[in-house]
Amino acid sequence: MKIAVTVALLLATVSTPALAAARLPTDVVPVSYDITVDPDAQKMTFTGTETVNVTVKKATSTIILNAADMTISRATIDGKAVPFKLDNDAQQLTLTLPAPAKLGNHVITFAWAGKINESAAGFFAIDYTNDDGSKARMLATQFEAPDARRFAPMWDEPSFKAKFKLSAVAPKGQLAFSNMPATMTNRPDGTQLYSFRQTPIMSSYLLFLGMGDMERKTVMAGKTEIGVITRKGVKDQGDYALASAKRLLTYYNDYFGQPYPLPKLDMIAGPGSSQFFGAMENWGAIFYFEPELLFDPKRATESDKQRIFAVVAHEMAHQWFGDLVTMSWWDDLWLNEGFASWMENKTSGDLNPDWFARESAVAFDREGAIGTDATSATHPIIRHVETVDQIGEAFDGITYQKGQAVITMIESVLGPDKFRDGIRRYMAKYKYGNTSTDMLWDELEAASGVKIKDSAHDFTLQGGVPMVTLASSKCVNGQTVATLAQGRFGLDDASKAATTWRVPLRVGTIGGQPASVIATGASTNVTVAGCGPVVLNVGKGSYLRARYGGDAHAALVADYAKLALADRLGTLGDDYALARSGDQDFSAWAATFAAVPNDASPLEWSLVSGELGSLSGLYEGSPLHDQINALTIKRLGPVLASIGYEAKAGESPLVTNLREDLVGRLGAAGESDVLSRARTYFAKLRTDSSAIPPAIRAPILATFASNATPADWDALLALTKAETNPVVKNEYVRLLGAARDPALAQKALDLLKTDVLTAQQKPVILGAVARGHPDLAFDYAVANADMVNGFLEASTRAGYIVRLGAGSNDPAMPGKITAYAEKYLPAASRGGAKRALATIAVRKAVADRLRAGVTEWAAKGN
Repeated sequence: MKIAVTVALLLATVSTPALAAARLPTDVVPVSYDITVDPDAQKMTFTGTETVNVTVKKATSTIILNAADMTISRATIDGKAVPFKLDNDAQQLTLTLPAPAKLGNHVITFAWAGKINESAAGFFAIDYTNDDGSKARMLATQFEAPDARRFAPMWDEPSFKAKFKLSAVAPKGQLAFSNMPATMTNRPDGTQLYSFRQTPIMSSYLLFLGMGDMERKTVMAGKTEIGVITRKGVKDQGDYALASAKRLLTYYNDYFGQPYPLPKLDMIAGPGSSQFFGAMENWGAIFYFEPELLFDPKRATESDKQRIFAVVAHEMAHQWFGDLVTMSWWDDLWLNEGFASWMENKTSGDLNPDWFARESAVAFDREGAIGTDATSATHPIIRHVETVDQIGEAFDGITYQKGQAVITMIESVLGPDKFRDGIRRYMAKYKYGNTSTDMLWDELEAASGVKIKDSAHDFTLQGGVPMVTLASSKCVNGQTVATLAQGRFGLDDASKAATTWRVPLRVGTIGGQPASVIATGASTNVTVAGCGPVVLNVGKGSYLRARYGGDAHAALVADYAKLALADRLGTLGDDYALARSGDQDFSAWAATFAAVPNDASPLEWSLVSGELGSLSGLYEGSPLHDQINALTIKRLGPVLASIGYEAKAGESPLVTNLREDLVGRLGAAGESDVLSRARTYFAKLRTDSSAIPPAIRAPILATFASNATPADWDALLALTKAETNPVVKNEYVRLLGAARDPALAQKALDLLKTDVLTAQQKPVILGAVARGHPDLAFDYAVANADMVNGFLEASTRAGYIVRLGAGSNDPAMPGKITAYAEKYLPAASRGGAKRALATIAVRKAVADRLRAGVTEWAAKGN
């Protein structure tokens, strides 16, 4: 699954006890399911029948499985009706047998009625408008993590793998689609029955069903048919995803050493949105929301194209890591998500080298992981899961981005060939089965002959970020002898608690051959070739912060231009972070910032742009904020002038991306030319929806929306109501919540009580308001909690409202978040509140810590 945002999302229902994820008994296990469903899309209900072949491994008088949000009318075992009880709080269904079932095979059947949800959990609907103004409704399913049980009674845990045969009734003329190919027959009542082939053995959360007024376009990749399924009229926007998937399938078949085992691989585009995810890896039927899959050349940017490739690569990697081999329980979710995130980056680098994906990961993905890991809200990559709440909380940046970074580190230790050999061994040994993390380490060690388990345990079984400091270095006979000290990088007191790691890293002098070393304990010595400035973590392949003393840092800055790109990006990132944590003076970052040349890589300027934006945000509403914005315009304005507003034929994708970054940053800083262009371009949208060049569309609209006047806002609302394209409409909805004017932010909130927005759009606008007005959004949500929780997905309720206040600088906000959590959230459901409180505390501490240094730097105006 590709999460939509990098935040902790908790699975709980407000005002109810935390739902225990009580593990099902293993005395009865499913072998195969035969499920038939008949939806009524207008009434938002469906009926279902099911036959389950099971094996009884231990004689029992009770059979327990999962079910939720359904009314069961019949249950039988071996043809005889049996009493049953559905506990909706526990999400468990218990059958009581008159006598213990004998060991061996048995047949269980069910009949039930369920509901189709407005939000993406279980069986759900997506409403949209066709180009001709007519209304349409698509149906789809979303089962990860524990929502297959809302579709049919089943053993809804990843280790209960079984085969699935699905049939579905669809209205005449509609297309239905699932994991496997189907045959369709017309029924006497005018409906159609789609009968899908049986799946391979797989986990329940990977089952999928969709239907609607859709169309399909296909290409062949060897023996596999790859399809894209869209609402009518936009299937050609799937061409880029189809071409990318074809390249990726060839790559993955080779890399994993196991050919993709299903006859087809569909990619389904849903014209809606979710607070929880952007795409989901259902085996053979990957579901995406449209912006993650479809490329509209009239409106999409180069960064959109790269994101589509990355998301497709991520979800296709899951067809092996997650689908073919699945973690046994949610403790090891990172085996799915960390590896899929790593593969999206690896394939982007290998198949699209001009994207510099490896270096981009250093600049952005690494920083995203450390941002959470360096606070009191951190947790180990492998975390013990006991409740449904904790399953959802596991879908966060540590699981995805830190997981990706740790895998990058281990590959760099073993080398890409031996690492791949270990992955192939793992896939061959455990295909169609379930695993835990140590089973992967065993195969990597067996393939490489290198013992990596101890170091891997340090990075996966404890939270936090190692900090490696160059304590001293001296030149001896043409070599450099360096002493490394190890500590812990943290942004608050809890995250600085003493911890040690066995840290693999490369150390070298600029231009010299680096040496590999494992930093352990308080002090580690290493000798490297050559003399000169020492570079820690050469290539930035390891997960750590690198710190230098004054002279060593000055020498590195003096030779900044001689550093490889990854090391320049890593040094900029490390210096800014170490200033924020108080481990290094702000002047060290200022010196590195000043060393960035005018002809620096676009990635460097993008990173600098983000760091300047972060600094500005710390001092919102103060004179220092204005000074930083003035410096931002002074430093970045000439860079934008040099590349221009218009994309040029043949330019690097990095330049195209940088243009988007700079227009957005300068617009946020109040640069007059960007503001003027934003107003001019918006005026043209009223008669031409594609009037803004794709390369700058998103930042131009963001600039207009944030600076909107009441008349501007009304014009944007009118444009939103008139728009039929669901992707563009959702974009406008988000912009309606982006105004800096508090009165306009309140008008955006007022829309939540109208029918102007769909249930899926309401969280979008509320979240947008929170980014600029966190206190207003939080107070509104608390005052209207029943309404807000009514349009949220169940998977986000415990974390959503508390997260709205995380951007607040009001000293009263921590108390309000705590009071809300204690009143409405069970103790096991307060991870989101903990993270919001940590975010607020860290931001205040960092702002106080940096104020003197930033004030001095800003006063110099350089």
